[in-house]
Amino acid sequence: MSAEQIAQKLWNLCNVLRDDGVTYHQYLNELTFILFIKLSEIKGFEEELPEEYRWNALTSIKDNKELFDTYRELLATVSTKTDNANIKEIFTNASTTLRKPVNLRTLVTAIDGLDWYEEHDRDVMGDIYEDLLERNASEKKSGAGQYFTPRPLINVMVELMAPKLKEKWNDPACGTFGFPISINQYLLHRYDYKYSVSDKVRTFQETDALSGVELVQDAHRLALMNAKLHGLDSTIYLNDTLTEFGKNLKGFDGVLANPPFGTKKGGERPSRDDFTFPTSNKQLNFLQHIYRSLHNKGGARAAVVLPDNVLFEDGDGAKIRRDLMDKCNLHTILRLPTGIFYAQGVKTNVLFFERATTETGNTDKVWYYDMRTNVPSYGKRTPFTRAAFNDFIKAYTGGISEEELPTTYNGEIDQKKREAIKNERWQCITREAIAKKNDSLDLGLIADESVSNGNNQGEPIDIANQAMDELKGIMNELEAIIKEIG
Repeated sequence: MSAEQIAQKLWNLCNVLRDDGVTYHQYLNELTFILFIKLSEIKGFEEELPEEYRWNALTSIKDNKELFDTYRELLATVSTKTDNANIKEIFTNASTTLRKPVNLRTLVTAIDGLDWYEEHDRDVMGDIYEDLLERNASEKKSGAGQYFTPRPLINVMVELMAPKLKEKWNDPACGTFGFPISINQYLLHRYDYKYSVSDKVRTFQETDALSGVELVQDAHRLALMNAKLHGLDSTIYLNDTLTEFGKNLKGFDGVLANPPFGTKKGGERPSRDDFTFPTSNKQLNFLQHIYRSLHNKGGARAAVVLPDNVLFEDGDGAKIRRDLMDKCNLHTILRLPTGIFYAQGVKTNVLFFERATTETGNTDKVWYYDMRTNVPSYGKRTPFTRAAFNDFIKAYTGGISEEELPTTYNGEIDQKKREAIKNERWQCITREAIAKKNDSLDLGLIADESVSNGNNQGEPIDIANQAMDELKGIMNELEAIIKEIG
């Protein structure tokens, strides 16, 4: 049975539990607890669980109420009865949303009856869990989309960054740990490090190479589980990068991130004193953190998803962009299409930059690629797939195709090859031209055919559309603030 088929079976079980008042998001949390116990049996680390809480012990209980009582006791006490750090974190403050013992029996029986391996013996538990996370993110009412970046975008960002073995990578707002897991999959595919390196290097990759920070406990729990299912014992902190804690996150070879949108609760500034330009804008603070968290020995790099306001906000926004272009080579900005994230009205971009060894004058030019203007509206009818990035990949790399990228590209930027790419969506803007616009980076968009008809009749429509997009963005930010307040 394929990973997709198993994921569909598990997802369908949520419909059975609807009469128990269980939402999709609650169900995924519940499933995480039960799957972890099953995982400990399959992966051979069940000795780290108390004997009475192991899978065979649970499935041998015949009475539904006894099983339910044992399960509730497990959730309440297992984190205090094990020395395994990941188990402690996954089950911290754990509780069940199930009310009927028969529904727990349904879940346990279904999971016990599934074939967790494909015919060629490849372990698919990680793939299954990723599928469930994506399904949960697509359920708009769950609010989980804020923790899940589209998989095609994650994979392309990883491959363009071209991570290498023995490098340290971090995601300071990691959600369900999608970026680090994609880095690990990339390294496994490119270097086959499970078998081709020393035990020391393999252990480093599985425990120390990848790290993340997540503020929300439910998402943190899912991230720990996701990492474990992919064979990683990575450090994933339950904390806030924008507090004093974040000051110690530094010296990385690379950062990949999609920081949360919105303003800090109450509009206050971040509670750390190392930002030169503290602001209530979360994304600007994350951007400051990210480029400062890269080492300055040469070769440290980042790709970060950020909304349009980061590109044009005045005041501290302009100062932060100027500081970024001084300390780093901001070589590429990808203007992403709208409608690919949970917050539909928010327009987003990917900033690609490399930390320099000096502190000033490191950006000479910025290359822009416009994936936003005159493109299909992505959704159920037009899925957002990797194919959407084909032309951008060729432009970014100077001619390497999407098929060659995972095995050929080494992360280097060749300016001459970039200049040879002929594509109206691909353009270069000098640092001098940017400075004349008060260091606004809100550039690089081509003419919009839907509003440009030669006699300005389209302008009112354009303004109305812009206003609607901005209003949607504001409403999404307000929604995020309300969720934070609780």
